[in-house]
Amino acid sequence: MFKKNDVPVANHEKFDTLIGSNSHFEGTLTAEGTIRIDGLFKGDIQSKGNVIIGEEGKVCGNILANNIFNAGTIEGNATASGQLKIAATGKLLGDIQVSSFIVEEKAIFEGKCSMKEIGQNEI
Repeated sequence: MFKKNDVPVANHEKFDTLIGSNSHFEGTLTAEGTIRIDGLFKGDIQSKGNVIIGEEGKVCGNILANNIFNAGTIEGNATASGQLKIAATGKLLGDIQVSSFIVEEKAIFEGKCSMKEIGQNEI
């Protein structure tokens, strides 16, 4: 039997870097761990971990990460070596390159989608 810990699940509560809801950041962000954006971020994000965009979060730039969970807005291209998930409240305007893609009902995606296995060395 499978134990709960046997199934890899992105933990949206645990993160290493936070751009809070009343914050605005411009520039390039590079991180080893999980990043959560609840405010406005203008620039590119590169993480060997996961990137989580909260409902009030907005990213104007490109994202390169292991997994991307979007409940807010992304205006730019997204590359995920793992999974990209757009929640019902999410909007993504840009091209994506992913291994796995989930779009919930009422989510918005405008762009081109390329699905293929992306190696860790590309991140």
